[in-house]
Amino acid sequence: MGKIVFCGVTPHPPIVLPEVGGSEAAKVKSTFDAMEKFAKGVAESGAEVIVMISPHGPVFGDGVAINGNRILAGDLLQFGAKLEFDYINDLELVREIINQAGSHDIVALEMDDGLAVEYDISLKLDHGVLVPMYFLDRAGLDLPMVSIAMSLLPFEELYAFGVAVKEAVNLLDKKVAVIASGDMSHRLTPEAPAGFSDSGRLFDQKIVELLKNKDYKGIINIDKTMAEEAGECGLRAIVMMLGAIDGQETKVDVLSYEGPFGVGYMVTQIIPQEQMRPSLLEEIFEDRKENVETRRTGESVPVSIARAALEAFVKEGKKISPDTSADPLLDERAGIFVSIKKHGQLRGCIGTILPTRDNLASEIVNNAISAGTGDPRFEPVEPEELDELVYSVDVLKAPEPIETIDELDVKRYGVIVRNGRCSGLLLPNLEGVNTVEEQVAIARQKAGIGPEEAVQLERFEVVRYH
Repeated sequence: MGKIVFCGVTPHPPIVLPEVGGSEAAKVKSTFDAMEKFAKGVAESGAEVIVMISPHGPVFGDGVAINGNRILAGDLLQFGAKLEFDYINDLELVREIINQAGSHDIVALEMDDGLAVEYDISLKLDHGVLVPMYFLDRAGLDLPMVSIAMSLLPFEELYAFGVAVKEAVNLLDKKVAVIASGDMSHRLTPEAPAGFSDSGRLFDQKIVELLKNKDYKGIINIDKTMAEEAGECGLRAIVMMLGAIDGQETKVDVLSYEGPFGVGYMVTQIIPQEQMRPSLLEEIFEDRKENVETRRTGESVPVSIARAALEAFVKEGKKISPDTSADPLLDERAGIFVSIKKHGQLRGCIGTILPTRDNLASEIVNNAISAGTGDPRFEPVEPEELDELVYSVDVLKAPEPIETIDELDVKRYGVIVRNGRCSGLLLPNLEGVNTVEEQVAIARQKAGIGPEEAVQLERFEVVRYH
């Protein structure tokens, strides 16, 4: 019977390699030394296969991509280093991981050349894989590998995928090391590649603290807004890796942390122990269900109408006629947007800038149905999804023209951009939209208006109901 013998988190900045960074590599010597110690730990664990999870592979929102090439190869030529790598792919483990992921209702794909062409992706190993492997090679390891790309699935499903990796390993007679490749915040200083955010340092400190305390549930439940504002890249890979040690005691050693270039680099090794601890798998899914139920017990009247409208339409194909006497607001007229999320991810959003119906209640009903069944970005909501959805309703105040983006506030105002018959709208105070420049750029994109084309700008406020 196989087992996970080593886990860990490594950064992947090419600059840490002397062949890439040159004299600049000296500024990350602590990371280099920790990576060498990390690689020595992998060697001493007796691992026979490396499972590497990278955020820079082919990332999908509805599943997990696993490289299916017989030989896994890549290079760092784009970083100015004549470093080339190739490894044997453990296809037996790849296929068993896919089987076990399926038992958890998670789609995992073995990406071959045909699928790579279909999805217009490359199967060359990325630097998220190659930088950590550089150190394993230096440690004298020459092992088969499995290369897994991070996924945009909800965190609970990412953790369950890690559990599937563990189950696959247990079924095969192999000792396996699972490594999450990922940098921390990219916004630690004003000179950082993604700019500065106060959340950067807070996020990195929180992750280090949670790992040291072996609070893996705390990592799964970390403030997603803080993580987004921090510009992190490794969190999802970490969650996937943690699933591979579900139910086991661990010994954690944070070997180093530094951020000399405005990006956080953390090296952490996690050694599974023989002792067992309670599994988190069932608990985190139960918590998610309770969170939805708790939110619904306190939902506002507009949101209760939106939810009832979509549920009636999806289950019975009928359109409800809500009682407007429940709240004087419902007899008013305004443009509204209905947003639907599933496990924290957008599932649909449709709205009207100006009123199109006799009253607000009818506006909510129509837009809720459209958001759940007519948003072209998503498949229509299925009946079995209804219990997992949460809603918000934005009631728009009248838009007003403005001259420049200096009159915008990304938290307070939504924006409308117009060019001829093309227009695009973005609501205020959205997760992941932190500047007015981002806000306007997204609205332009939605409208099909180029970044250099002239636009007329309007701003508006909303009252958001949950």
